[in-house]
Amino acid sequence: MAKQVIFLFFIAIASTTQAQQLDVKKLDSAFTGLNKTHRFNGTVLYAEKGKVLYSKAFGVTDCRTNEPLKTTSSFNLASVTKQFIGMGIMILKERGQLQFDDDCKKYIPELPYDGITIRNLMTHTSGIPEYFDLFKMYKTPLDTLTNEKLISLYGTYKPVLDFATGSKWNYCNTNYVLLVSIIERISKQTIDVFVKKNITAPLGLKDTYVYHVLMPAVPANHVYGFEETGEKKKLNDLTPFDGVVGDGNIYSSVEDLYKWEQSLGTGKLVKKETFTEALLPVKLKDGTTYPYGFGWFIEKDKEGAYSHTGGWVGFANLIYRDTKSKRTIIQLSSGSNGWGIRTARNFIQGKPLDIAPTMLIKNVAVMDGTGAPAKNESVRIQGKKIIAVGNLQPFEGEEIIDGEGKILSPGFIDSHSHVESSLKNYPEGIAALNQGITTIVGGQDGESDPVDSLKAEIKATPIAINLATYTGHATIRQQVMGAANLSRPAKPEELEKIKQILKAELQKGSLGLSTGLEYEEGFYSNRFEVIELAKTAAAEKGRYISHIRSEDINMTDAIDEIIQIGKEAKLPVQISHMKIALKDDWGTANKLLATLQHARAEGIDITADCYPYDAWHSTMRVLFPKKDFTSLASATYATDHLFDADGSVLVHFAADTSYNGKTFGAIARIRKETAAQTLLYLVGTAEAYQRQHPGESGEDIMGKSMADEDIRTLLAWPHTNLCSDGANGGHPRGYGSFTKLLNQYVKQQKIMSWEAAINKMTGLAAEHTGITNRGIIAPGYYADLVLIDPDTVKDNSTIQNSKALSDGIKKVWVNGVLVYIDKTFLNKYPGEFVGR
Repeated sequence: MAKQVIFLFFIAIASTTQAQQLDVKKLDSAFTGLNKTHRFNGTVLYAEKGKVLYSKAFGVTDCRTNEPLKTTSSFNLASVTKQFIGMGIMILKERGQLQFDDDCKKYIPELPYDGITIRNLMTHTSGIPEYFDLFKMYKTPLDTLTNEKLISLYGTYKPVLDFATGSKWNYCNTNYVLLVSIIERISKQTIDVFVKKNITAPLGLKDTYVYHVLMPAVPANHVYGFEETGEKKKLNDLTPFDGVVGDGNIYSSVEDLYKWEQSLGTGKLVKKETFTEALLPVKLKDGTTYPYGFGWFIEKDKEGAYSHTGGWVGFANLIYRDTKSKRTIIQLSSGSNGWGIRTARNFIQGKPLDIAPTMLIKNVAVMDGTGAPAKNESVRIQGKKIIAVGNLQPFEGEEIIDGEGKILSPGFIDSHSHVESSLKNYPEGIAALNQGITTIVGGQDGESDPVDSLKAEIKATPIAINLATYTGHATIRQQVMGAANLSRPAKPEELEKIKQILKAELQKGSLGLSTGLEYEEGFYSNRFEVIELAKTAAAEKGRYISHIRSEDINMTDAIDEIIQIGKEAKLPVQISHMKIALKDDWGTANKLLATLQHARAEGIDITADCYPYDAWHSTMRVLFPKKDFTSLASATYATDHLFDADGSVLVHFAADTSYNGKTFGAIARIRKETAAQTLLYLVGTAEAYQRQHPGESGEDIMGKSMADEDIRTLLAWPHTNLCSDGANGGHPRGYGSFTKLLNQYVKQQKIMSWEAAINKMTGLAAEHTGITNRGIIAPGYYADLVLIDPDTVKDNSTIQNSKALSDGIKKVWVNGVLVYIDKTFLNKYPGEFVGR
């Protein structure tokens, strides 16, 4: 890494108080620390009562030359530009050349909108849509946008307004580009000439000017934006958008900006009363106001305080003026990092200057979750997120973790989990953490808790893992229809109520709609009901996941149904815990996948998750597809075709706990009857128990009914991600699914590579659930990570000891916090609700 040159300017005013000097020392310490850890490249100026107490430059003007910055170096102001353009409009207004409430078409007749005033443009209440997407849609590969081209785009394509003019406030860069065109047309001068003649020259600003990519010469003190996401720096500077001026592309230094700020309201450029209007909140048509004036945000919690940030390409800037206490801070930066803005704002607002420390994980084989080959790299974490990946060198004083050559993976995402039901009592989530899972997705099989309830529970009882949720079809059905009325499809008026509840949950962060159509609460719904609800999910950009109607005798129809849902509702659909549970169909996994591939070829985004066990865990009642729970013929069919009585375990039987942990075959022999007769007895007895003990679970079974050949085939499908379908005990999958995959299917059977397996646990799972910024090791992603020892990783949970912890999970981080080391929970609870 090239040595970074630091050029320092420090002005200490002798008359400052001791308290002010202490504040300045804190400011200097914070920015010095940010610079040393490559989180700030820029300049800072702080002043009180007309005196500069601090002015300092950190870093370089150009990452290619390492020329040192000065406090006179000029940065692209990005949106801080807008206050200069607002001043230009005020100057023309005072000269009588325009009025704030003039219709813009008076000056730009090409605009396809009526009734938009200059004031609407200055206050972001025009409703005009942003120009970025419009230009990207119609530009040619070598095209550069200009102000006049922008006007032509709107005149030609006439995009509809985002809202009725004056009815809302919505920040929009197009507004200020149009204001520049108005200035140029009225003044008959280009904006660079106008700004120089009417603003910079009268104020004596030497470092302030207009610059865009179509200008022939680059000014000498011009700063270049860059980014640093690994061991290298690269330019992050002007683009083909930067032939326009108005929303950005005025350059200035902290010294000039301070002169500019001190001139405001003094009458040097416009009368005091004119500028006062620039600091009034805009009034909307409904009589409410929004705290924005003419290129200035009005701080809601601080009377007399005004600010504006600016962010574009590598630049991130802040100007903040507190007119009551006469304090000003200006921060300009060019390193694609927002820490400087946060630090400067906290300082002037009297908040703690807490700078998140960084941590470096080195000497690891990074498997980044994409399926790409492992790389020997380092990973740097700041707070909750990854900020750099590559051949990184430690910062001074940085915490360093030596991975000893082991695998560093994204934290695993369990796309189908029931662990959330135990988090209130067991917030550490060891079932997940012990196998490297950092995010669980609940709300499965049609059952869920409301988003607000989940968020409140996490606030009341912090958790160690992240939690996302779907919204359950059966839960809302019961809420609307009542528990006694679920054995029929929803009536039209009921369906509308269910839709409204689903929509509200989606808007609060639910991932989508989940169904458990094999279970009685959802079984009696028809396709129309489910498709209509899936359309509601689609309208909110949600997804659909389903325990399909049948995993055995009616599976062909169930697969057809989920494909139809995806086709008609036009949303991604996922098969929960995909399996082939009918013994007669064992060995036909390839045929199932061919059907799914055909649907994908037709444009239906159908995927699946799967767990690596040949036994499911549910209620005995799913063994009766016709819901005829007293039929001996159906019970006999179940024992012959749907499960292995001698391999299936009655995990929980409340009416007679002596049966707990025994196989159905063993219980039948104890009772001296056939397995079918025993199944009927157990189902009937459990039903009677539950009638006497409402709200309690009467039974659950671990049913052996899959072939390992099919499991291998289904897991290997490129569109299958791993899940556990597990809870906090019961079935060994709750504690061992992810480590079992690595041990049995990667290390022993070698049906997939390490990289492919980790992709199925991380990046692919995130993709299939719609979770963003997790599941990949890359800058900007959350630091959910797991360190794996490939030699020792192994599941240990069994039917007899379902909570046995896995081997080989060396360390687990959740949101940047180390929570688990070598089978030991560290009593940290950084988990969050992960919303869509």
